[in-house]
Amino acid sequence: MTQPRLEDYALLADRRTGPLVSREGSVDWLCLPRFADEAVFAALLGDHGNGHWSVRPVDGTVVDRSYVPETFILRTRWRTPTGEAVCTDFMAEHDDRTDLVRMVECTGGHVDIELDLVMRFDYGSSVPWVHRLAGDAGERLVAVSGPNGLVLDGPLPHSVDRHHAGRYPLRAGERECWTLTWFPSYRPVPARLDPDAELALTATRWQDWSRAIALEGCRPEVRRSLLVLRALTDRDTGGIAAAPTTSLPEDLGGVRNWDYRYCWLRDSALTIQAMATHGAAHHEWRDWLLRAIAGDDRHLRIMYGLAGEHLGPEQELEHLPGYAGSRPVRIGNGAAAQYQADVVGEVMMALDRLRRVGIPEDHFSWSLQRHLLRYAAAHVDRPDQGIWEIRGEPQSFTHSRVMMWAAFDRGVRAVEDFGLHGPVEHWRALRDRLRAEVEEHGYRADLGTFTQHYATTEVDAALLVLPQCGFVAWDDPRMLRTVARIEAELRDSCGLVRRYRTRTGVDGLPGDEGSFLICSFWLVNQYAHTGRLAEADALFETLVSYAGDLGLLSEEYDETAGRLAGNYPQAFSHLGLVQAADGILRARGGPGGCDEL
Repeated sequence: MTQPRLEDYALLADRRTGPLVSREGSVDWLCLPRFADEAVFAALLGDHGNGHWSVRPVDGTVVDRSYVPETFILRTRWRTPTGEAVCTDFMAEHDDRTDLVRMVECTGGHVDIELDLVMRFDYGSSVPWVHRLAGDAGERLVAVSGPNGLVLDGPLPHSVDRHHAGRYPLRAGERECWTLTWFPSYRPVPARLDPDAELALTATRWQDWSRAIALEGCRPEVRRSLLVLRALTDRDTGGIAAAPTTSLPEDLGGVRNWDYRYCWLRDSALTIQAMATHGAAHHEWRDWLLRAIAGDDRHLRIMYGLAGEHLGPEQELEHLPGYAGSRPVRIGNGAAAQYQADVVGEVMMALDRLRRVGIPEDHFSWSLQRHLLRYAAAHVDRPDQGIWEIRGEPQSFTHSRVMMWAAFDRGVRAVEDFGLHGPVEHWRALRDRLRAEVEEHGYRADLGTFTQHYATTEVDAALLVLPQCGFVAWDDPRMLRTVARIEAELRDSCGLVRRYRTRTGVDGLPGDEGSFLICSFWLVNQYAHTGRLAEADALFETLVSYAGDLGLLSEEYDETAGRLAGNYPQAFSHLGLVQAADGILRARGGPGGCDEL
């Protein structure tokens, strides 16, 4: 099996999980019932024998595909030697079940539709028990694997060597429809859905949300990015998944493969700030945070499960060969146990942003922030693994130290600007101490630039965040010289920005990686704020051109292979897009946007 390029996959969404559908009509990735649960379709990390669901016209060629505007309802137009067809794929939202609906209508001539269904729970390793269930409206195909149940409604395929296949002729105006429903296997098989009613309801839910957000003067890519961030937000808990996938490689064929189906405090905080900028702020994530760290604020973690639970150990799945032969395939994430000093800063900045857009504090949320600052104060001298989660030795990363400065700065501002109560003199003293320390040890006067950490002369793309959090002005000469070094040392041939030079060994890992998309969007924002608008526009256009026909971005871009890399679609990249577009808009005097994320 030749695996499709990441940009050729479409995301479907019910705000609990996120299946990926290839351009050729195959659902190659689906975790049920939630993002971080086991996959029943894992062909993305293996082959079709590890689970997939293909629905497509025989001998068909894709003419085009698109989302119904402001939704995740996918429409794909096909042409065959004998006719044309439109496939419509979407997910319905229900509390006690998960429904993936696939419709095919012949729009001209005649076509044959082929269906191939391979159900394999436990990431492609578990073959379920499958049987047919008689009902008033016809037979249903039921599969059971431990606590997981699936039921297929529609014209049922035949069982062929432990998978299910069928062929269905259609003439102009005729259609077929299938619904695959997950349910707890220890409960009764759920009732059939009305696909047409669910299609209309799904469109209305997405469009109502999209049309309520503030997008005056914004590019269409901003709306799609905000929709992606919405799709990755669990509708029950408010937790935000960094991506719906695991182990999509940062280095094709390499070992830099991580599980991103969890809730990073950093990513979530930055997402909330992007949402708040466009009138989509709410208290759901703040409430999630309260629950996640309740009773554990002295041992803050940098990531949690989508319900706020602690993660288990990182594991490797030996039976999967990995995307493009990139092994190991991992579930769980060992970085959950790391100390990353910047996290409290991003969280405090997000909560400050919520205050400033009118989300009121309550006694729980302000108490939480005081506990976070107490945690930061207790660890103020501790080296960390940094924003990039290095697996090498901890360092005093300049970005981390600046974000600690930002944490105490937002605490001071909360007291001074909003009349909240806290040990403001203590916070102010720590803030001032951190500024003096960074200016002495994180800045090299002989080079005229900030550095990645205190013990190196290298630069890091995370230094582009320093003006975003208010530590320096955008046009501070030290910042401009730092930007010039980043341009000279970290840009690839496409003009995109790498996080750092991996050859220094700072991250403790073999191999290389692609250019990091959010870092490139940070550079766009820097350009926009310092009068380099033509360069900002040009780099922004380059970046959005990699999003493919559906506007979805992964974590990185591989300039050598000319394709996206890393987990997909990635919240970090999409919030970076929103920030960069806002920066360009503000630089031109437009409405909305924000200077800090």
